Amino acid sequence: MTPGVLQAEARRWLAQGRRAVEVQILSHRGSTPRETGTRMVVAEDAVLGTIGGGHLELLAITAAREGLQRAVFAPQDLDLPLGPALGQCCGGRVVLRLQALSDASLAEWPGPQPRFFLQLHGAGHVGRAIVRLLADIDCRVQWVDEREDEFPPLTGAEPPHIKRVCVDTPEAEVALAPPGAFYLVMTHRHDLDERITEAVLRRGDFGYCGLIGSGTKRARFLHRFEARGLSGAVLARMTCPIGLPGIAGKEPAVLAVAVVAQLLGWPASQAT
Repeated sequence: MTPGVLQAEARRWLAQGRRAVEVQILSHRGSTPRETGTRMVVAEDAVLGTIGGGHLELLAITAAREGLQRAVFAPQDLDLPLGPALGQCCGGRVVLRLQALSDASLAEWPGPQPRFFLQLHGAGHVGRAIVRLLADIDCRVQWVDEREDEFPPLTGAEPPHIKRVCVDTPEAEVALAPPGAFYLVMTHRHDLDERITEAVLRRGDFGYCGLIGSGTKRARFLHRFEARGLSGAVLARMTCPIGLPGIAGKEPAVLAVAVVAQLLGWPASQAT
């Protein structure tokens, strides 16, 4: 569950009048399952989010539910070493703050910071598999395809950070993405791949430009782009084939894992 989805679900609980406790990692030192600022929300019969699992999370849930048995939940801080006493071997230390979930406490939550903005071109098998993986990652995705019936049927449960865009000229969407955006190009036609990729390269201020295909496709596209005046420095920033090296397999699900892993690990130094 992304921070944005967690916050939306917590707000829905408040609107329903459901009593719950917010558990926040107030501080952490050393090796810990999650970092400062991580939150989860605990009700008597459900939990939203996670602070890292294990005995630490079980202890926090138990403390929260014990507090919910009282008419008024008094805020409390728990200073916990993550050692043998908790059945965890992280070796770090966390301070948890437990307080009743309220409009005031929810207003103090920081706005979710997306890992990246991705413009994903193509709603085929690989595109769908990538979107499934990104559903639980805090990012922003603009999913573009000119074929409306290629998108999977809407269920009403789609994550809010993934937006579908159906347009006749997908390449025109490139200019609408923010500076530093990531682009993945994997449409159903090579000529459309070429137009979109060229638009990204000409824009120049992208963080990542990934084109699905083989080394042969890369060489053909680079030759054409070079003939149209694109510089070698810009062309060198095009990633094709895509995906983290060392992950073998061309099945959509496998390729999606390799691509998402590459996006998550993409060094900021390579973005312009």
